[in-house]
Amino acid sequence: MDNEKIAKNLTQLADLLEFTGANAFRLRAYRNGARKIKDLTVSIKSMIAEGEDLTKLDGIGKGVAEKCIELCETGKLEQTEELFETVPRTVLDLLNVPKLGPKKAAALFNELNIQNLDQLKAACEEGIVSSLAGFGKKTEESILAGIAIAVAANQRILWAAADKIVERLREHMTQCAAVNRIEFAGSYRRGKETVGDLDILVTSTEAEAVMDHFGHFEDITSTIVRGETKMSVRLEDEFQVDLRVVPDESFGAALQYFTGSKDHNVKVRGLAKAKGLKINEWGVYQIDGDDEKLIAGKEEADVYQALGLPCFEPELREARKEFDLAQSEKIPQLITLEDIKGDLHMHTTESDGKDSIETMAKAARQHGLKYIAITDHSKRVAMANGLNEERLLKQWAQIDAINEAATDDFVILKGVECDILEAGGMDIEDEVLAQADWVIASVHYGQNQPREQITDRILGAIENPNVTMVAHPTGRLLNKREPYDVDLEAVFSAALSHGKLLELNANPVRLDLNDVYLMAASEKGIPIVINTDAHRTLGLANMKYGIKQARRGGLTAQNVANTRTLKQLRKLIGK
Repeated sequence: MDNEKIAKNLTQLADLLEFTGANAFRLRAYRNGARKIKDLTVSIKSMIAEGEDLTKLDGIGKGVAEKCIELCETGKLEQTEELFETVPRTVLDLLNVPKLGPKKAAALFNELNIQNLDQLKAACEEGIVSSLAGFGKKTEESILAGIAIAVAANQRILWAAADKIVERLREHMTQCAAVNRIEFAGSYRRGKETVGDLDILVTSTEAEAVMDHFGHFEDITSTIVRGETKMSVRLEDEFQVDLRVVPDESFGAALQYFTGSKDHNVKVRGLAKAKGLKINEWGVYQIDGDDEKLIAGKEEADVYQALGLPCFEPELREARKEFDLAQSEKIPQLITLEDIKGDLHMHTTESDGKDSIETMAKAARQHGLKYIAITDHSKRVAMANGLNEERLLKQWAQIDAINEAATDDFVILKGVECDILEAGGMDIEDEVLAQADWVIASVHYGQNQPREQITDRILGAIENPNVTMVAHPTGRLLNKREPYDVDLEAVFSAALSHGKLLELNANPVRLDLNDVYLMAASEKGIPIVINTDAHRTLGLANMKYGIKQARRGGLTAQNVANTRTLKQLRKLIGK
């Protein structure tokens, strides 16, 4: 029962209580508690095991603390099970309809007895929903339009997929002569690993021309709504894109507002109010009685400066620690793609890669890298043509020959992605691993094993003197597979004790470690390695996704091992 699962359970409890008309204070307490716990870099379960008082944590009251203890001790909440006896599970599907929050969903259930998406669709088509107080025809139409999105297999797309849409949209929109400035906001700009929709902000004096041009984007399948300055469309994959045309003097304020996050903006508004200011998507205003004077809004930096704040990098705007860091003047200089000097996880045709060693090395040079590690799979991954000891030594001899023949200072390290066996231990003999420059330990099999067993396997690998790094430490695949159950607190402690590195796998389906765990690891002083896990030359471009995730985790170049020169890296790992 990790922090994320605890947060999900608390949120679900709050949602169910909403359907029963429970006290708003209790709902807010559970939701706030869930948000705080999700962003914590310390394990709630570990705190409970050590007898620590959870109420000492900011935002965690007695009721939330008791629920956390129950979850960690029993794996479930008795109150949730009781609520499911009166509230059908399918009712929670209503919450997946865009713009339909818990209060409105509860009203649909309590007033119209709508229990699932099919019933909701029928009620909208019959015009019943619009007759409900607080809804109306426009809300009904919006709900009906959103049902298709709610029933889609994946509501949110990978950041990498959203990025490709953004590239094409940017190219399309910049061809419009009426567009002056353009930027993409929302969770995309903050670099969240999955994106629910896209927000485009444009400045122009010709809103009609801008929206006309936007409407000709080739992927649009339907227009949801079009007003004087806002237009919402749906793309082929049911993905929604919202365009807003704003005045030039409000562009910075709108960009700040629509970038979010919601929690970050709540804090910003609170700070503005304390200074006698008002802030919204139109600007920052000085309040003097009934008079309001615009004092900032054109540039995002001006908006923050009016509040005495730095212009936070978008990736940090999650109301986690950015305001505390600003107060202590310790805002980190976040890592950039240009800081990376090497890529230490990639595959070739020797296992399941598509390109040779030489081809991967050539592509890495073109990406501006100074060194790489070739890390084909070990023999346990038979489906990927994993290498046994004999084949591995032969490959390393080939790498030695390539390095000796090189006419520049680019270096290929002899490596392997060695499986941690289901019963524990490494897939390649220690006497062979000892000859490697770089040994990655990975879990590919036995991912459904009990928490203690998976954790012990990884700890055993970390304790092996030949292992350099643990790859994709939680094994998750975004929108496809949940992380395996591993005690990361124990993994972090072992990595720190044994001087081992942890990976941020930049494959956009993995992005493992996640941002919260990256914060925790860096706070403990564990070096992170951002790798592409490329299986072909094109995969080397995945590094930018890892950088985006690293920035969300607050990582600087100093937190990341492969920003070092090769000499510095060798010193770090003792090779």
